[in-house]
Amino acid sequence: MLFEVWAPDANSAALWLAGARRAMARDGERAGWWTVEAEASDGDRYGFVLDADGGEGGGKGGRRRADGTDGGRVLPDPRSRRQPDGPDGASAVVDHSAYAWRNAWPGRGLPGAVLYELHIGTFTPEGTFDAAAARLGHLTALGVTHVSLMPVCPFPGTRGWGYDGVAPWAVHEPYGGPVGLKRFVDTAHGLGLAVILDVVHNHLGPSGNHLPAFGPYFTDTHHTPWGSAVNLDAPGSDEVRAYLLGSALAWLRDYRCDGLRLDAVHALADSRALTFLEELSAATDALSAEQGRPLALIAESDRCDPRTITPREAGGIGLHAQWNDDFHHSLHTALTGESQGYYADFAAAPLAAVAKTVTSGFFHNGTYSAFRGRTHGRPVDIARTPAHRFVGYAQTHDQIGNRARGDRLAATLSPGLLACAAALVLTGPFTPMLFMGEEWGARTPWQYFTDHTDPALAEAVRTGRRREFATHGWAADEVPDPQDPATRDRSCLDWSEPEREPHARLLAWYRRLIALRRTLPDLSDPDLASVRTAFDEHARWLAYRRGDLRIAVNLDGRPAEIPLGGGRRGGGGGRVVAAWEPVEAPGGGGLLHLPPESCVLLADD
Repeated sequence: MLFEVWAPDANSAALWLAGARRAMARDGERAGWWTVEAEASDGDRYGFVLDADGGEGGGKGGRRRADGTDGGRVLPDPRSRRQPDGPDGASAVVDHSAYAWRNAWPGRGLPGAVLYELHIGTFTPEGTFDAAAARLGHLTALGVTHVSLMPVCPFPGTRGWGYDGVAPWAVHEPYGGPVGLKRFVDTAHGLGLAVILDVVHNHLGPSGNHLPAFGPYFTDTHHTPWGSAVNLDAPGSDEVRAYLLGSALAWLRDYRCDGLRLDAVHALADSRALTFLEELSAATDALSAEQGRPLALIAESDRCDPRTITPREAGGIGLHAQWNDDFHHSLHTALTGESQGYYADFAAAPLAAVAKTVTSGFFHNGTYSAFRGRTHGRPVDIARTPAHRFVGYAQTHDQIGNRARGDRLAATLSPGLLACAAALVLTGPFTPMLFMGEEWGARTPWQYFTDHTDPALAEAVRTGRRREFATHGWAADEVPDPQDPATRDRSCLDWSEPEREPHARLLAWYRRLIALRRTLPDLSDPDLASVRTAFDEHARWLAYRRGDLRIAVNLDGRPAEIPLGGGRRGGGGGRVVAAWEPVEAPGGGGLLHLPPESCVLLADD
């Protein structure tokens, strides 16, 4: 088989395979590339050795490289498909053709979808692909259509969120490695579930990153919260882009994932005329056409820029959807009354913020943001932008785990308010997304946890997190230690909860709402311009119309009288389709009496 590596600054390169070294030759057609043919089988360990033949700087181990590393050391393949001994160990050959896929899969698009964000390491106590796959029947019974996996690339240690991954082509071995991921995707497809995979292109983790030894994968032209930026526009960036594009397409092709969630695309430093994201969009669409199944790119972006999800032919970047934090923030402030940090922009009139977001796409569409100290966002052309391009949610890994104690909404809100949150997410215009366990009001927290093997880094993360929350009034002993294995263990779902109250009732409510979204066309109507809203900030109720349906929520602890008026077709106030608490349909005058902390879905007569 052909072994190849891009190392443009190396004077020599060798393949280390099964304990023996083989000299590599420069590729005459590709600058900076080294190649060699060698016999190898699935599972064989290998790596690359750069500048082991002495030269400038000399010494037993080879010359000292400009990046400060010693030549002569066996390094893992930047395009390694498997790191069986962790990021610092040797790579292993992966024969993708060896896996026999069990289920033919036509694919599943985003329109009409319901997403479910899932972390393999805490979805079950075992924290493996196989254990998670055994629980996928719960998701089919719930009615979701897409599983959105948090990152699965290798990182140091066993436990972690996955955003400190350092091998973008490989799969974390403790989860089950490449074959484990394939079994998970295969099982999901057999159950009718699509799989979205979270990938990180804006940085690599602080430990186990060997890319700088090979070439200019990073640049000091830009600086990010993680240090030097991934090189998307400086000299050498053509190969870096190809590296990331190849990784992204491999998840879609070799593992048959149905899409990618792109982490924090606003943090990609890219000044080129043709951006990396546009290249990725075009390549993904081409692969979709080639394979005859829909493939989706879902961005996390805080820019509130509709060009992110505008098709390329219309002058946009061409991603297929994006997370909508504006919807989350307005809903969160309406439910909790919190006003710290970025919630301050929404807290003055949270129901008005919810209403604006579900009709305009973004809350910040050219408005002033006090949190940022400047104007933020850009208006969405709601006549041309389908609502399914926005992903709406009440909870995510970020919005829970980045709190000091990782507390979910269920830790402080009543079941009734949790039901209202579900109603607004699942009957709203956006593509709904749930965070694992939300559907039954899980009481387990989801905390920030790490397993850094470098003691200095582990202590820096521990003290840094406590220092961060100390500025918000938290004592050090109130902030969980990320390195303590118990922090991860506390974050695992308790699968006995859905069987008992009050969890079972909330789970039934989620199932009911998802079933209605699937059967009532008005709930999947992509037309944002058709959504009509009404609200009362003081009385804390909000109602909106979607076609022949009306949704009303009362977030207050007192009963609410909501003047809905007559049905769109005339006649009375409609009939009750679903309600959290017993409620009568409004009479001829259209006045709805809604119990405290409750919600209802009505249909016109």
